[in-house]
Amino acid sequence: MLRRIAHLDMDAFFASVELLRYPQLKGLPVVIGGGRRTVDEALLAAQGERALRFIPVADFPLLKDYVGRGVITTATYAARQFGVGSAMGMMKAANLCPQAIVLPVDFDEIRNYSRLFKSTITEIAPLMQDRGVDEVYIDFTEVPGGQREGGQVLARLIQKSIFDKTGLTCSIGVAPNKLLAKMASEFQKPKGISIVHEADLQALVWPLACRKINGIGPKADEKLARLNIHTIGELAAQDPAFLIAHFGKATGAWMHEIAWGRDDRPVVTESEPVSMSRETTFDRDLHAVRDKAELGAIFTRLCEQVAGDLQRKGYVAKTIGIKLRYDDFKSVTRDQTLEQFTADTKSIRKIAGLCLKRVPLDKRLRLLGVRAATLVKAGEEPIYEQNRALLQSGRVQTVTESTATDQLF
Repeated sequence: MLRRIAHLDMDAFFASVELLRYPQLKGLPVVIGGGRRTVDEALLAAQGERALRFIPVADFPLLKDYVGRGVITTATYAARQFGVGSAMGMMKAANLCPQAIVLPVDFDEIRNYSRLFKSTITEIAPLMQDRGVDEVYIDFTEVPGGQREGGQVLARLIQKSIFDKTGLTCSIGVAPNKLLAKMASEFQKPKGISIVHEADLQALVWPLACRKINGIGPKADEKLARLNIHTIGELAAQDPAFLIAHFGKATGAWMHEIAWGRDDRPVVTESEPVSMSRETTFDRDLHAVRDKAELGAIFTRLCEQVAGDLQRKGYVAKTIGIKLRYDDFKSVTRDQTLEQFTADTKSIRKIAGLCLKRVPLDKRLRLLGVRAATLVKAGEEPIYEQNRALLQSGRVQTVTESTATDQLF
C-alpha cells in the first residue's frame, strides 16, 4: 500500500464556532480575540431570554472602538481580505478594518467543538495525531477508502461527517507524508481537498516559497533569501554540503531532505508534552519598581497556574523558565534546571524568581510568562543512583531548597 497521510485544518475555527451562535454575522468581517469585556457582557445581558441569533448586527461592538492590548486569535475570511490575520495586535488591525465586528474568545465552547470534530474523525479513521485545538494528522493508509483517488474519497467522507456533526467546515491535504500533507491542506481553503502524490513534487511544491515549509521561520527564510534561495525548488537544487556549511549539520541536512519531500515521521496517537507555560499581556506597560506589587501578584498567579497545569495533567518538571517582553517589543527568556523534578507552586515561584535576577529590568514590561519544561510523568522521575543515598541522608540540598535571595517582585 502507498503511504497516505492527511492533514486536516478547521477553517477559521474560532470565528466559525462563534458564527454558529451568531449566524447573522456570516459573510461579515469579524475578528475573535481577547477576553470578554464590559461591552460584551452588556450585549448579552440586554438580550435577556432571546436567542443570540436575534441580536441586531448594529448592536455588536466594532474593532474601531476597541481599546486594549489584545491580539487577534482568528478572523473570518471577509476580514482577512483587509490584511487582518492571526497574532496581529487588535489596535493595529483596527486601522486596516475598522468596520470589523469584534468578539471575545470563548475557550469552553472552542474546546467542546474541538473534542466533537476529533471524535468524529476517529470513528472513521482511528489513527489520528492531535496537533492542537483545530488541526490533526490522520493516517489514511489502511483505512477503507484511504487509497481511493489518492485519499479523496475518505477525505470527502470525513469533511461531510464533521459538517453534519458540528456545522463546521475544514480543509484537508492528503500526501505521502506529514510534511507534504500540511502544505497541501493550505492549497484550497476553505472547504478544500488537495491530493498530492510523489510525482507532483516539482509541479505543486517546488514553486512555493521556502517559508511554506513548516519549520522554516522568518530568520531562516531571510538567510535563504540572502543566499538567493527563494523557492523550495531552488532549495532542492542546492548541494547538501552548501546548506550544511551555512546552516549547520543537522539543519542543513534537514533542509535538503524536506525540499525533496522526504519525511518519515509516523502519525502517533499519543505524545508527551514538551513543556507547559502560562503568560499574560498587560493592559498597560508595567515597571519592575513602580509596579512591583502588581507584577508580584501576576507573577505568583502565573506560577500557580503552571503548577496547577502540571498537577492536573500528572507531570513534574525539571526546568523552570521565564519570558519577558519589553515595551519596545523585544523579548528575553531565561531558565534554570533543577536537581529534582517538581510540580510544587512554591518551588516554581522561587526558581522563576531567580531567573528574573538574570534579566535587565530597566525597561517597562508588556508581557510576563512562566514555563515548565523537561517534563516526565509524576512518579516516573529518574533518580541517579549516585545521588540517591545522599538525598535520603539529607546531606544534599536540591536547587529548590537552596536559600533564596530577595525576590524582585
